[in-house]
Amino acid sequence: MAAEPQRRALPIGLREVGIVAIGRNEGARLRRCFDALPDDVRRVVYVDSASTDDSVEHARSRGFEVLELDMSLPFTAARARNAGLRRLRARWPELRYVQFIDGDCALAPGWLEAAVLELETNSKLAVVCGRRREVHRLASIYNRLCDMEWNTPVGDAKSCGGDALARFSALLEEGGYDEVFIAGEEPELCARLRARGWGIRRIDHEMTFHDAAMTRFGQWWRRTVRSGHAFAQVNAAHPAVYAREKRSCLIWGLLLPVAILVSASFTGGLALALLLAYPAQMARIFLGRHRSGDTAPDAALYAAFCVHAKFPEALGIAKYAWNRIRGRRSQLIEYK
Repeated sequence: MAAEPQRRALPIGLREVGIVAIGRNEGARLRRCFDALPDDVRRVVYVDSASTDDSVEHARSRGFEVLELDMSLPFTAARARNAGLRRLRARWPELRYVQFIDGDCALAPGWLEAAVLELETNSKLAVVCGRRREVHRLASIYNRLCDMEWNTPVGDAKSCGGDALARFSALLEEGGYDEVFIAGEEPELCARLRARGWGIRRIDHEMTFHDAAMTRFGQWWRRTVRSGHAFAQVNAAHPAVYAREKRSCLIWGLLLPVAILVSASFTGGLALALLLAYPAQMARIFLGRHRSGDTAPDAALYAAFCVHAKFPEALGIAKYAWNRIRGRRSQLIEYK
């Protein structure tokens, strides 16, 4: 289990940072999110999406700005973040940076200091992100998979996740997130930022502690369907983004299974040969992860689920394509 974040005072030089937290029915996770904020951070906007618990009341009791979204309009995390960004800008126009954080996450000690220093040092950077960790990594294999997924390479990056520190001027220049995206809104925004010459960087510092609370296969499946949908939707807007991921999902999750079924009706030998491509792919991924530092059990888990993920990801791509053909807006895909 990762170390619990501790409260700390915010240095004067970081008082140009505002916080946008979003959530719905996060309960104790939201309290943990708020507890981890530096003691004197008061420029906080909490955006709530129809919580039925005491999230709104608790945020107000902390003295934070609270926005309750009109849920008669289509909800996306992008819409929530944009709403928080606008309120933050209206209340504190002098702010230069905004830290986005999901309500099921908590800031790591020292993160804001390290991230702001990175932005201050390089005026071409729009977004800085760090290492997101699962608090209850060993609670389930799905939490372990999330923790491995968050471990992205340090250095210049193509995109960030939901938790990140961003430069206000860059976000305003781009108009914030695109609210039609039900997932993948962060890489979509980052693609636009990079097209304008801005940089995205992942630094070697713990950023947030995340609580996926994912204990069932069905949750993992829905989350992975959402990933496939994000690949397709972002790729449709930016053909160079997620092209490889989308192609891989379609090959392994759709075309190869069809080829196996068709060949099985003619010759079992060819079908078996094609079927063996899956364990061969798992072995390749296992070796790559193990050589990169993963333990053998972690590498094996990641390899197995990476290959199996192609099926729900392909389904997510198909969902996006079907909705687009019918001219319908995709509905949110939630896993908890």
